[in-house]
Amino acid sequence: MPGQMKDTLQFGTVVGRWLALALCAFACSGWTSFAIAQQAAVAQEAATAPTQAADTATDPSADPAPESMFPRLKDDRFWLSGQANFIFQANPSFFAKYSGPHSLGPDYQKATSRVLTFYTGVRLNDSTEILVDIEEAGGAALSSGFGLAGFTNLDIVRNPLLSKAPYVARAMIHKVFALSDEKIENVRNPLSLFGELPKRRLEVRVGKFSMPDFFDQNSAGSDTHLQFLNWTVDNNGAYDYAADTRGYTVGAVADYEDPKFSLKFAEALMPKVANGIDLVWKPWQAHAENLEFDWQHGILPKKPGVIRLIGYANHANMGIYRQAVAQFEAGRVPVPDITNHPWHITLKYGFGINLEQNLSPNFVAFARWGWDNGRTESFAYTEVDSTFLEGLGVNGAKWHRKQDRAGIAFVSNGIVKDHQTYLADGGLGFLLGDGRLTYGRENIFEAYYTAHLWRGIYVAPGVQHINNPGYNQDRGPVTVPSFRAHMEF
Repeated sequence: MPGQMKDTLQFGTVVGRWLALALCAFACSGWTSFAIAQQAAVAQEAATAPTQAADTATDPSADPAPESMFPRLKDDRFWLSGQANFIFQANPSFFAKYSGPHSLGPDYQKATSRVLTFYTGVRLNDSTEILVDIEEAGGAALSSGFGLAGFTNLDIVRNPLLSKAPYVARAMIHKVFALSDEKIENVRNPLSLFGELPKRRLEVRVGKFSMPDFFDQNSAGSDTHLQFLNWTVDNNGAYDYAADTRGYTVGAVADYEDPKFSLKFAEALMPKVANGIDLVWKPWQAHAENLEFDWQHGILPKKPGVIRLIGYANHANMGIYRQAVAQFEAGRVPVPDITNHPWHITLKYGFGINLEQNLSPNFVAFARWGWDNGRTESFAYTEVDSTFLEGLGVNGAKWHRKQDRAGIAFVSNGIVKDHQTYLADGGLGFLLGDGRLTYGRENIFEAYYTAHLWRGIYVAPGVQHINNPGYNQDRGPVTVPSFRAHMEF
């Protein structure tokens, strides 16, 4: 207990120090970008549009839609836009008693990632549209993406051997079934081109997409291009959603929308191996079910907010940690190997809560809680069996910088005993593996400030501090500063 108290006090001291630095960066970035953009500020703010449909319960604290370098197409039957996101990160050397094949390297290192996306769409009629996105991802990740459950850059692709050629990220048909005559305004975006939608409706999407496009969304912590960068801040770490290495799957989403609530269900394909690029095209064997209920109701009286309840079930060729450890203890393998089993379909399931609460016209508090049955192999997203997140997001309208954003967040991730024993005995997960393990929850603090410089150009300094990287008290803590450049076209 004294050791845990000491760690907590040390972490609090570091958090306070980096929070102060983040606030300094917040102020400096704001003054710098203010000087650059002052002459265009009035025209830019007049052109800003809200990001959500008129029936959404959130108030003006929601961030406005990002500005673009060039005007959008005037013909609302079509959509053409693009994004470019560059993230530089580095970590100084840090204490480590030992390292393994899947450790975060303890020596100084730096890495820059990039994601370039071209969004297209065509509206066939008032209820049907086709959406296709082309993407190119490259650059590098710290330690090739190994060593952290809550990795510091959601844009990185963990497998450096994947092709660097552009690929189809999303390709889907979107159909809207009207369940009421009354219409509401819809702010057009790459995932919905309609200028207005039925107030009560059923939306169906079929094709290739990313599950977080529609599930576990949060206005303050879901966008790695303008908000937080950490995997377990932008997404629920225990939500092992169906995805290939790049984060996409193939399936169908049904979304019932009512002014007071919504209900979403998705059926999707699972990868052949943990975090693999190839999907299993036998949905009667490997498949995933996802369910989310959203209630447009704040926790605080007379203040808007959203309560989201999420559940999922994955059926795939996943190993069982206890069986892998039993093989090792019986002397059948030199180290536990979660992949050492014949093809068999096992079940992994989990639950999550996603809360969003407006505190004032410019401040949003958000929180996530997640849990999964950690006895089954972490397979698609990251190696987290339980998570708790709380954070604050703010936009710059308070200081006449409506396009600016800032945020702070703290997340604590954990794994169950079977998963701990597997790593302690030298087993490797698709992300973690120090060779040994003295278990402790992986605690992460992140702060950022995104400054709008001019038209579609944004820059964002940020910092993350991680205690017990990879759940290991024998390594760390480590601090990772970052700098992001983002462009909207």
